[in-house]
Amino acid sequence: MKAEKLARKAKAASDILAHASTDEKNRVLVRLAEKLGDNREYLYEENAKDIKAAGEQGLSKSLIDRLRIDDKIVREMQGSLMDVASLPDPVGEIVKTWKRPNDLLVGKMRIPIGVILIIYESRPNVTIEAFSLCLKSGNCVILKGGSEAYHSNKALYTLIVETLKGSNISPDAVQFVETADRDFIYSLLERAEEIDLVIPRGGEALIRSIVERSRIPVLKHYKGVCHIYVDDESDETMAIDVSINAKVEKPATCNALETLLVNEKVARSFLPKIHKELTRHGVVVKGCEKTAAILKGVKKATNADWCMEYLDLTLSIKVVKDMAEAIDHIRKYGSSHTEAIITTNYDRAWKFLREINSSLVLVNASTRLNDGFQLGLGAEMGISTTRLHAFGPMGLEELTVTKFIGFGNGQLRT
Repeated sequence: MKAEKLARKAKAASDILAHASTDEKNRVLVRLAEKLGDNREYLYEENAKDIKAAGEQGLSKSLIDRLRIDDKIVREMQGSLMDVASLPDPVGEIVKTWKRPNDLLVGKMRIPIGVILIIYESRPNVTIEAFSLCLKSGNCVILKGGSEAYHSNKALYTLIVETLKGSNISPDAVQFVETADRDFIYSLLERAEEIDLVIPRGGEALIRSIVERSRIPVLKHYKGVCHIYVDDESDETMAIDVSINAKVEKPATCNALETLLVNEKVARSFLPKIHKELTRHGVVVKGCEKTAAILKGVKKATNADWCMEYLDLTLSIKVVKDMAEAIDHIRKYGSSHTEAIITTNYDRAWKFLREINSSLVLVNASTRLNDGFQLGLGAEMGISTTRLHAFGPMGLEELTVTKFIGFGNGQLRT
């Protein structure tokens, strides 16, 4: 199928899906969860093809693990579908009203964006997450997964279509890009009349390539250079626990800690203790001159290291004079993703919250919490570090926009 035809099919279905009832959308999500369970063996067989090909291509164990569909992943996908089904439907919600001096009642109502093209790598369960969020928010979705997960994604798409055929919602509400041909993708990125938004999920190179080619608005985050600042008025045990969790729990994610900033007043006491724990977890530390003077044998950090998203068990550490220097460092080297302060000082906590404008700013908590599910949004489409129109995890509400509505009794403009 040509890119133009695929985009037009999605566009034609979008006006119908936008007005689907909440009950009908929820029934599809529940039926799909049941269908995933009933078709486990089919999913495992198709997934095995991708796992085998990945091994033959020499992909790393971590990448192969991200491809795998097993009982745990199926349960997670089912749980995600049920979570989205249980969430309030944002479509049609009146988010604000006010009355004008002429008695015209003005309001803002949530409506779907329209057609969303999502381009993603590796994890096949993104197929389910993207479909469920788009369906519930009334958006048609065009799915373009990575070639490394082709058979897995195609199997999930097949089950989605079968589920839709048993409903009042057109199967055209979800489209699947079967080809890995870049020209086809580039053609889709030019279909601004049919596609309303592009959401890429993957590495920085993928996202920059899409932004350069797209004539359609792109919601993006290039990378997650996340920081934790350990204040001189902080609970040391908490600071260690939070920092270790942020770095070690899942280092290859965009919300993992990449740079630890430590107040110089507590550096000599704190750094040896955190370094011992980091070493125990296999973390390689790169430090500034003050850090290297305290922790013998630590690699010296370069300017390039301060803006690195390692996505691995590597951490940069910098000793700073005070919170003002920590804030300056984050503003200079950060990526507007996630930052945290560890402090018992109430005023400093609020100053940090006010002055750092990343998509999530935390007090005494791990950066790993920047996630749609963790923040109560259900599943998420991704995390945006752009400020138009969504900023942070993109749940159901972030997949809608608002239109103005008005109730009058004959008002005229004079």
